[in-house]
Amino acid sequence: MPSVGASLFWIAVCAVIAPLIAGLVPRKLVPEVVLLLIAGVVIGPHGLDIAVQGSEIGLLRELGLGMLFLLAGYEIDTTELSGRGGRRALVTWIGCLALAFAIIGVLGLTGAISAEIAVAIALTSTALGTLLPILKDSGLIETRLGRTILNHGAFGELGPVVAMAILLGSRGAVASLIVLAVFAVLAVAVAFIPASVRREGSKLLSIIRLGSETTAQTTVRLTLLLLVTLGSLATVFHLDVILGAFAAGFILRRAMPAGDEKLEAKLDGLAFGLLIPVFFITSGMSIDVSAVAAKPGVLLAFLVLILVVRGLPVFFAERFDRGPDGTDAPPTARQRGQVALYAATGLPLIVAVTQVAVDAGQMSTANASILVAAGAITVLVLPLSASLLAPKSVEAPVR
Repeated sequence: MPSVGASLFWIAVCAVIAPLIAGLVPRKLVPEVVLLLIAGVVIGPHGLDIAVQGSEIGLLRELGLGMLFLLAGYEIDTTELSGRGGRRALVTWIGCLALAFAIIGVLGLTGAISAEIAVAIALTSTALGTLLPILKDSGLIETRLGRTILNHGAFGELGPVVAMAILLGSRGAVASLIVLAVFAVLAVAVAFIPASVRREGSKLLSIIRLGSETTAQTTVRLTLLLLVTLGSLATVFHLDVILGAFAAGFILRRAMPAGDEKLEAKLDGLAFGLLIPVFFITSGMSIDVSAVAAKPGVLLAFLVLILVVRGLPVFFAERFDRGPDGTDAPPTARQRGQVALYAATGLPLIVAVTQVAVDAGQMSTANASILVAAGAITVLVLPLSASLLAPKSVEAPVR
């Protein structure tokens, strides 16, 4: 079995090679995250078997997952979520969940599928954290189209996490709702701490500002403390760490509503330079290629279900998009297709949901691998397909 040191070496090699290869592809048609996933499959135990996940690398993976969702939560504009676009995205996700339960329920009655609740929740997810670097690299993040994708992505991440806590928890729905409410109250309480610290004239604020540009790196350390605190709090309540990381991103944005370019650059360096590549590579390492190859029909069926359950409702919902003030022209069919393809892209939450189902004995590891592989293929194919639908000129940023 490969050692931890050897495994980390090959993971680092993959992390360096992936962006170099991505840069050679015209128009950046192949996202870097795609290459990281493929690299993980190649070096993992189901490929060349030159790298494995130990507890040490598992810790880096968890931090990478946390940073992925923290940055996703940080990018969300809460005014957008409470506006027309956000409300439409919420209603659309609820419609996706209802459609998923209807389709999977029928398939469950025929015996064609097990762990129906887990599969239904997984089908409604959107990998906003995964899409974030793709949207940034393509220049879409500040456009109307990008904001629409962020809205659907926010509820496509938050909704499944909440649904997991309520429907897949061992406590029961009512007890799970109470636990979620308690977690929300504590998260709000944590959110008031940075607001009080940032009062102008505060001695502590002066120390933090001075230390942010020295070896102390106080703002980076405080951000990591926020992430670990909310993640640990979620673990105490037996909730998914993703929920804590997402909440940490919201709190960080609340503390800095206008943003902080210097801190953002440092967090990007830490996250995209080390932790997030580790998460994607190790996600690829967990895919059992032989199990997937043995059931190609099941894999194809899962891919079709993801497009039908998540992509189609978003495509039709965007027909009613008239902009923030309701006076803009509706998006074109191409733009609606882009949003739908991005919204149907999922992986991290599919990994989380299948892991819960496997641990509960409701889903076999082989079926979990197939569902995770379907999620990985959405990351491989759907953003690329969406980019091919885009016009050659990049949409102007929203001001």
